[in-house]
Amino acid sequence: MPETHTLPPLPYAYNALEPSISEEIMTLHHTKHHQTYVNGLNAAEKAYAASNTAKERIALQAALKFNGGGHINHSLFWKNLAPDAKKGGPGGQLKNGPLKEAITRDFGSFEDFKKTVNAAAAGIQGSGWAWVGYNSQNKKVEVTTTPNQDPLLTHVPLIGIDMWEHAFYLQYKNVKPDYLNAIWNVINFEEAEKRLTEATNSSKL
Repeated sequence: MPETHTLPPLPYAYNALEPSISEEIMTLHHTKHHQTYVNGLNAAEKAYAASNTAKERIALQAALKFNGGGHINHSLFWKNLAPDAKKGGPGGQLKNGPLKEAITRDFGSFEDFKKTVNAAAAGIQGSGWAWVGYNSQNKKVEVTTTPNQDPLLTHVPLIGIDMWEHAFYLQYKNVKPDYLNAIWNVINFEEAEKRLTEATNSSKL
């Protein structure tokens, strides 16, 4: 059975997000951590395909969920980031458009939106992800979290923030608020708005 999942290339250089996220963190995070999830997912799917009993397949569910979620979340996360405006990139720039309108409508202001996301992210116990997602039921942008590497299934993910220590510890140690304040400089709001537009258009069908 061929390996069906591969490590996606970063859409920018490993040092492109400095000083907000260091080159060392990006290199290790992408080439080591994400690669491990890819390897684990391929191995779990291979074992699942070769399994002969329901018991064997059930036993593999945890590995499929953990590694599959890790691959899905990180593939989204890399596109979720971009060099900041000081480096000529779109990072940190929330321009006038559907996303800004939705954030203002649902949170009151951009600053209140960031405070809400940061509070949710800082409140995660252990490892997990903070998410900005589009709720297709009530047509609102909402903030939620998932534990471990669980992917976001209740909303359309617009922005994900990795709150595993490997995402920030080498640079920010255990001071999560510093990491959370810095990451807004490299959030790719253009990508987030693209996801929101796709989600709202599909919900109208």
